[in-house]
Amino acid sequence: MGTRPDPEQVYLSYCTCPDLETAQALARTLVAEHLAACVNVLPGLISVYRWQARIETDAEVLLLMKTTQARVADLAARIDSLHPYEVPEVISHPITAGHPHYLDWVRQCTANTHR
Repeated sequence: MGTRPDPEQVYLSYCTCPDLETAQALARTLVAEHLAACVNVLPGLISVYRWQARIETDAEVLLLMKTTQARVADLAARIDSLHPYEVPEVISHPITAGHPHYLDWVRQCTANTHR
């Protein structure tokens, strides 16, 4: 028997963007829409990846987004609707430990009651 998903579990989600302007606009939208409590924008990333049978190297900007399990699917869908990439990277991991007050703040900021 597996454990049941906890919609209040805090998650760290990642997304890469092609430039700082795109990253900042996406970050502001996600926080404004309560899909993420906080988004860290980290420029200076170099990504090496395979795309359409070629090895590519690009400068990108990384977003680190804090949300809850209940909001992960909506966060990914919103990124997909706004992102310029054909296949945007959206990866989410549960946070298994953290400052309790910070984790509660993430839950409060992303609660559906804000809609």
